[in-house]
Amino acid sequence: MVEKGLFDLTGKTALVTGGGTGLGRIMAEALAEHGANIAVCSRNVTHGLETADFVTAQYGRKAEAYSCNVAVEEEVIETVERVIEDFGPIHILINNSGTTWGEKAEDMPYEAWRKVMDVNLGGTFLMSKYVGRQMIQNREGKIINIGSVAGIKAEPADVLNAIGYSTSKAGIHHFTKDLAMKWGEYGISVNAIAPGFFESKMTRHVLSENQEKIIRKNPLKRLGDPGSLKGAALFLASRASDHITGQIIAVDGGSSL
Repeated sequence: MVEKGLFDLTGKTALVTGGGTGLGRIMAEALAEHGANIAVCSRNVTHGLETADFVTAQYGRKAEAYSCNVAVEEEVIETVERVIEDFGPIHILINNSGTTWGEKAEDMPYEAWRKVMDVNLGGTFLMSKYVGRQMIQNREGKIINIGSVAGIKAEPADVLNAIGYSTSKAGIHHFTKDLAMKWGEYGISVNAIAPGFFESKMTRHVLSENQEKIIRKNPLKRLGDPGSLKGAALFLASRASDHITGQIIAVDGGSSL
């Protein structure tokens, strides 16, 4: 048996938003593989149940799924209360839920802009607020926000034309730094992962038209792979990152350089 040491999450509970599919599921599996029990929340609870069932079958961890729209405060409050009732303290929060809207800035409906902001920024704030309250009481916690390379550098319109998404992710990056400053005294670390292009439902359309161009411009000449994201999430969730907070880690093959 391999000694996990600094990366051992045995006895920890992780709440992963948007954990039913894509990058969220990848990160939930990574934490479960190293000992964490997993609470998954998703607007589509069926996907969340698939993740929870896989985690239990594959790794023998306790796992539950919850239906939650992270942009609705009442649903966030109820979900956090239910997770604490079912699992006890939440030690790790991964704010992964997100949405996007591809459109020229001059043509984007304001309703679309608001939807992206409400889910990406608003949901990250609400989950952090209500999970953070019990982390403050317990004086420990790891919060991992999922930003994006799109929030670090601007892309030309022919690669990514989603100004609301990019702006929301830049906001998440600063929210991460500000919250890390405010909550460090309580033993809470707040960091962010900024993925580059990975194959997912959200990136499917962009990659279908621009994958060769994106790979060609990437210093490592490839898209992201699940292992890369698993490593970053595990690092930030574990004791290995105990002296790291307020940082934005780009997992992008160097595309943000």
